[in-house]
Amino acid sequence: MIVCDFKTTCLKWANVDDVVMGGVSDSAMQLTPDGTALFAGNLSLENSGGFASVRTVLELRNYDGFAGFRIRVKGDGKRYSFRARNNDRFDGVVYKSDFDTVPGEWMEIEHPFSGFRPSFRGRILDDVPPLDSANIAQIGLLISNRQAGEFRLEVDWIEAYRESGE
Repeated sequence: MIVCDFKTTCLKWANVDDVVMGGVSDSAMQLTPDGTALFAGNLSLENSGGFASVRTVLELRNYDGFAGFRIRVKGDGKRYSFRARNNDRFDGVVYKSDFDTVPGEWMEIEHPFSGFRPSFRGRILDDVPPLDSANIAQIGLLISNRQAGEFRLEVDWIEAYRESGE
């Protein structure tokens, strides 16, 4: 089931970069003429920075009965994190699923709900419940882990998939 097609859904994304804590990284999610979305920017380690992210609020929030999210991306060889939140808050617990990209190659990557790890400001948490697939309010993308410099991740679509692969 399509979650984001970037033509009719997931048209509004907000960036949340390390400037919230004094850093100077910058990013944006822009819709392309080809009907994809492009998460791109510059990751800076200056002023104790080191992360750039974008997120969107979902219209449909109940993914109970699905196994996870599948994304089709073309990256730059860097490592990214696909993220989900169970609330509308700006800050707080986020669930993450990291993935690597191959420069210039389209890839389909599955992120099973069972594989999302809870974290808060970059630290993995052990004492919180797992991601609640029946109430996913926000999804997003993040780059961090001291991968300084320009980055570029093109996203063709995001879908929810079932165990049967649908």
